[in-house]
Amino acid sequence: MTENKKIAEDVIKAVGGKENIQSVAHCATRLRIMVSDKEKINQEQVENISKVKGAFYNSGQYQIIFGTGTVNKIYEEVTNLGLDMKSASEQKTEAVKSGTKFQRAIRTFGDVFVPIIPVLVATGLFMGLRGLVMQDQVLALFGMKPDDVSQNFLLFTQVLTDTAFIFLPALVAWSTFRVFGGTPIIGLILGLMLVSPALPNAYAVAGGSAEAIRFFGFIPVVGYQGSVIPAFIAGIIGAKLERAIRKRVPESLDLIITPFLTLLVMIVLSLLIIGPIFHTVEQGILTVATNVLSWPFGISGLLIGGLNQLIVITGVHHVFNMLEIQLLSEFKNNPYNAIITCSVAAQGGAALAVGLKTKSVKLKALALPSSFSAFLGITEPAIFGVNLRYGKPFIMALIGGAVGGFMASILGLKATGMAVTVIPGTLLYLNGQILQYILVNVIAIAVAFILTWMFGYSDKVKNEIED
Repeated sequence: MTENKKIAEDVIKAVGGKENIQSVAHCATRLRIMVSDKEKINQEQVENISKVKGAFYNSGQYQIIFGTGTVNKIYEEVTNLGLDMKSASEQKTEAVKSGTKFQRAIRTFGDVFVPIIPVLVATGLFMGLRGLVMQDQVLALFGMKPDDVSQNFLLFTQVLTDTAFIFLPALVAWSTFRVFGGTPIIGLILGLMLVSPALPNAYAVAGGSAEAIRFFGFIPVVGYQGSVIPAFIAGIIGAKLERAIRKRVPESLDLIITPFLTLLVMIVLSLLIIGPIFHTVEQGILTVATNVLSWPFGISGLLIGGLNQLIVITGVHHVFNMLEIQLLSEFKNNPYNAIITCSVAAQGGAALAVGLKTKSVKLKALALPSSFSAFLGITEPAIFGVNLRYGKPFIMALIGGAVGGFMASILGLKATGMAVTVIPGTLLYLNGQILQYILVNVIAIAVAFILTWMFGYSDKVKNEIED
């Protein structure tokens, strides 16, 4: 019997056997198991299984952390044992019925925005690379100055960096229709209508070079390039409207009538009611967020850097995706990323201290890879497998994140993208900020490491917890 097959069998036994398992899925780092009775799960037995880096019950799923790559192999072995396997999205659909209304709302919010993030990550990397290429020192290596750069080259880079944000409402409406049970292509077309070239460009109106169209003399109508909330609300209402129409239309006419009525009603509502109201709401949220991020003396960095990973363990951190998207769309930079990368790095620093200080071979084998995973931007193995498990390392990591976040605010660091942090995040700071970015991450790691080494962990504490 292979080791991974043995692990798969041990997992099934520890969660109450096959009869207690409804379905199994996996994501990048975790095996996600839906169980009939969570009281039958033997938490201690699960945590003692080889290669397990932590386990917890959240959002209607029992999630066992194996780490990137490993989880795929374990999932394959579980598949061979004849259990009901589902995709992560299918299982999320089942899990969405569990939890409080607030938890369900946050999960839904994440389901809408998470699929959009990869293209925004790519866009941010393009921005960072353009910033690197356009630096005077880099151009000087080729005997050039900024004025020597071809206008065609600049146009090409603008296509790479601006397209996703110009058509952002289309992406948001598409994803929202998908999550709320509508037809995604109808959502996509509705979103594209919101940025139609026939409408005054939102950026041009904001810059004073164009004026909004006034319907009925008082309703301002513009394009919604870069907007998030109007498209999100339109997507929710549009998906529900489409489903309501489809129930009432004869099947023979559904192909024609349903999309026609959905788009007709929704574009009127979106341009005349939803857009003007929720664009104002969006601007208000953005103003509050930018004011908080610009608090003096690094206060915002201290608070956000210190509290971010507490929010992560509750599972509601996806709500901040919208904020980051708004910041990038409006200002083409993201100071929030510069702060939270320190909170992620600090978790890795604390786990590294535990791994180097402990004499336990098993804990070393868990903590050291977990710390490296955190340095790649994935903190779950470090948090649930090591830091939160022993308590104090997690607190020391929060302090490290606060100190690093404070420095990021003081230095005014701003990413060109989102969703990647620590080592991969360096690609978002190639526009002349790379040294400061490395500095704040090193500070966060060092503070968390030193505090954990001196005050946060000893094998005596480990033995007391596990005895």
